[in-house]
Amino acid sequence: MQELRRHELIYTVPGKGSFVAPAAGVSAPATVEREQAQRWLGTALDEARAGLAEGGIPIGAALYGADGVLLGRGHNRRVQDGDPSLHAETAAFRAAGRQRSYRGTTMVTTLSPCWYCSGLVRQFGISRVVVGEAETFHGGHDWLAQHGVEVIVLDDPECTALMRDFITAHPALWHEDIGEET
Repeated sequence: MQELRRHELIYTVPGKGSFVAPAAGVSAPATVEREQAQRWLGTALDEARAGLAEGGIPIGAALYGADGVLLGRGHNRRVQDGDPSLHAETAAFRAAGRQRSYRGTTMVTTLSPCWYCSGLVRQFGISRVVVGEAETFHGGHDWLAQHGVEVIVLDDPECTALMRDFITAHPALWHEDIGEET
């Protein structure tokens, strides 16, 4: 199995994804094998598809414990529930319930987390974020990496296609979701 290793710079390897490591001098958690990250992304993708089927924005997330056990999963429900705070990452976090500590946990999301969700990761000390894609929206994953969070960007083609198709079909809704005027 190919192991993802930490590097000082953000880089992309065609067909293998982009990898971002914590800033120099910041201790980093152990890395995750690429195959494991892809399996975990499958859970988040299932959630994204569920959100789209409900008429919502197709972003899904899952929170995994340090032992690899699924703690919670969810999808963006801003449209369905009329609640602007129900992003995929917050839904997965809430579904996980109260934990004594979030150190060693991994948040897996189909799209680079926005600033709101990036703040949640930092506030609660989530150690690692696996991002399905950061092409259609470049959120706060660089900032997370600069502050000691291990970030793995998989550049998953299905995640990219799902978001591209949604943005093309619903540009006004997408711009509303990311807080931009059209």
